[in-house]
Amino acid sequence: MTTVSVKPEVIRWAIDRSGLPTAELLKKFPKLDEWQSGVRQPTFRQLETFARTTMTPFGVMFLDKPPVEKLPVPDFRTKGDKPVTAYSPNLIDSIQTMQQRQAWMREWLIEEGAEPLDFVGSVDRIGNVKSLAQQIRQRLDLDADWAESLPSWQLALQTLRKAAERIGVIVFSNSVVGLNNHRPLDPEEFRGFVLCDQYAPVIFLNDGDTKSARIFTLAHELVHVWMGRDGVFNLDQMMPANEETEQFCNQVAAEFLVPAYKLTARWGEAKATKNPFQTIAGWFKVSPVVVARRALDLKLITKPVFFRFLEQDRADWLTRKV
Repeated sequence: MTTVSVKPEVIRWAIDRSGLPTAELLKKFPKLDEWQSGVRQPTFRQLETFARTTMTPFGVMFLDKPPVEKLPVPDFRTKGDKPVTAYSPNLIDSIQTMQQRQAWMREWLIEEGAEPLDFVGSVDRIGNVKSLAQQIRQRLDLDADWAESLPSWQLALQTLRKAAERIGVIVFSNSVVGLNNHRPLDPEEFRGFVLCDQYAPVIFLNDGDTKSARIFTLAHELVHVWMGRDGVFNLDQMMPANEETEQFCNQVAAEFLVPAYKLTARWGEAKATKNPFQTIAGWFKVSPVVVARRALDLKLITKPVFFRFLEQDRADWLTRKV
């Protein structure tokens, strides 16, 4: 049977890039170890199937060496206090799909005579957190009590999304790549991203995440739109990237969702309950982790209290996941 020449390092790169377990791939491709070592070569059909399985563009398989891939938008993701340097085909394909849709929407809007959106990129420097949070609320036609008046996180997410869409922000959400249920989007890898444009700003939310997390992601990415800064975002344990603009976006999003004066005024009431962070999260329709971080920033709790809560919350999440 006719085989095709493929560099072993390209095979290994495709496996690593896919994030798929080697044992799983070996079940489908019994000669995979021999392909990786260069002892054997796959047939054309086997290579097609391998490329499709590992989510690798087919033409890449014929390169002399693995390509150097870069995310098409700035990457603000962190793990611990380190930048994240790895990304999956699912993330890359999701961003590229949204870029294509954005280009189509931009062209259509211009043809229809739409005016550029004046708020996109209207903030060109880091400034007053409370002032910008209030400015965004006013543009969205939401008051400071908007989330407290709603009975559920689902309704809060819908309300914020509709408010963003009313002013011209295009919000997409999905938990898989396109319509492919075999390619789920991992919220541990990314929570969302934003593609800024004067006519068609796009925000993408990872539907694999919790509703409370998606609310914060949407608020965070809205601040990016005001700053005119593209980016992909994960906010590991409420620890923003070590980048000034990203930290500012987090602060504004937190003030937008949990105004400092409101949290301070109701802190005593919350402390009298069994689970104060969960209680406040229910009021403002955010996650308890967001509340804990907000309380830390406002000096309502100490760092040891915050990190103990983070550890317990993480342990509880892992238990639920199992």
